[in-house]
Amino acid sequence: MSSHTEPFASLPVTPKPGLRRFHQARWDEEIVFELSRPGRRGVGVPAPDAPLVELPESVARRTPPALPELSQNQVVRHYLRLSQETLGADFNIDVGQGTCTMKYSPKVNDSLVRDPRVAALHPLQPESTVQGVLEIYWRLEQILKEISGMARVSLQPGAGSAAIYANIAMIRAYHASRGEGGQRDQVITTMFSHPSNAACAKVAGYEVITLMPDADGNPDIEALRAAVGPRTAALMITNPEDTGIFNPRIKEFVDLVHEAGGLACYDQANANGILGITRARDAGFDLCHFNLHKTFSTPHACGGPAAGACGVSAALVPFLPGPVVDRVENAGTAAGEPEVYTLTVPERSVGKIRPFLGVTPNVVRAYAWVMALGAEGLREVAETAVLNNNYLLAKVARIPGASVPWADRRRVEQVRYSWQQLTEETGVHSEEIGIRAADFGVHYWTSHHPYVVPEPFTLEPTESYSREDLDEYAAILAHVADEARKDPEFVRNAPYRQTVHRIDPASLDDPAQWSPSWRAYRRKHGGQPQA
Repeated sequence: MSSHTEPFASLPVTPKPGLRRFHQARWDEEIVFELSRPGRRGVGVPAPDAPLVELPESVARRTPPALPELSQNQVVRHYLRLSQETLGADFNIDVGQGTCTMKYSPKVNDSLVRDPRVAALHPLQPESTVQGVLEIYWRLEQILKEISGMARVSLQPGAGSAAIYANIAMIRAYHASRGEGGQRDQVITTMFSHPSNAACAKVAGYEVITLMPDADGNPDIEALRAAVGPRTAALMITNPEDTGIFNPRIKEFVDLVHEAGGLACYDQANANGILGITRARDAGFDLCHFNLHKTFSTPHACGGPAAGACGVSAALVPFLPGPVVDRVENAGTAAGEPEVYTLTVPERSVGKIRPFLGVTPNVVRAYAWVMALGAEGLREVAETAVLNNNYLLAKVARIPGASVPWADRRRVEQVRYSWQQLTEETGVHSEEIGIRAADFGVHYWTSHHPYVVPEPFTLEPTESYSREDLDEYAAILAHVADEARKDPEFVRNAPYRQTVHRIDPASLDDPAQWSPSWRAYRRKHGGQPQA
């Protein structure tokens, strides 16, 4: 045995490269239905006390479901391969998913929602058997009321867009209750607010008016003055917007809308940098929403299930989607007597936005996250997110070819940058830089269309990432920008070490080619009948 006692740090080791070496697994894995072979089976072990239930004839299948038939090892291999091909939130420095507030979600919270007392709940259980979960809903509502300043909060929406739609539904019901439903047919939003605001208003039948930014990067207040009037139903605005700029005149915007008889609705999907610092109601807003899968650290889960939360002022409480959770008065006042929680539907509720109560696992996760941090911790989240964002801003702004529109404006939790100069010099576009960045194990998102900021890329580091993470991410962007200058074609032909492929975007705009399922794809493009 060696008696060598020299410190490990002084041993000869291969020095690390300037950038992390990375190569994604690439399996070219088939779709699970393509792997299926008749008669193959896995091994399933039912619970020892699982009862056999005879289904009524009216709901029993006439034929077996057309499920893929695979052995157990094939199933495990298939999903492990797919997981190795995924550049997910737990795998990379995820600051590039701008506006989505991709933060680290504590794994202990996943263990909480896997507890049978949460995971095995059924939405049709009697209230008396789910008092613990109802209490969590009630307590999280009290927290969100304090954070927003609103009178009540509904946790029923299944996502941020669903929460926005709930808000527009309440706006419509409120004006209808005052006999102005037909008159107030316009909704005002801004170019750098989330597109879901305009989309939900349009789906609800409103004419949408979009305010463009002024020379300072704020929504043009003079354009708002010209737009508001007796047809105004609401202003739906994100603040800070997706540029990371906080509108210092937001109270003036709200007041102008109120003077015209409209309502002001605050999209707080970008609230990660203002937690504990500003409140929606203090600026005069009548409605707001939060994304629990963003600001409150519940997983995005590949786009769902997410969770939204709608907050309203006292005048709009009767219109909230229901049910909501109430604490029964005087219950639990005697020593040893438990508190009692019950489900109620507000008097003039717009109805359900999703089935049942809400996305319970994400409500539990959000509650656990907030309780672990406390009020001071929530403000620290915001302060750290702002610090991280401005640190990254200083590094990216020094990369030749990158620029920061409205560079003299302070930023909150994210920045929309531009590669316009680099594109003009090299012909390499923002999307191509993002694809090349994937070769280093990171990614980024460009921005919402239309590209008002030319050749955009949007970064939002949140509070979850260290200084070393931000340094590495900025170094990757600087390296790719340098490659674009030296060998543009090399960047254009990326990726080289990733599973992502370049696709022809034409099919994305052609509904005739869309296939929402494998069986639909086979019928539409393969000429094969449904299995």
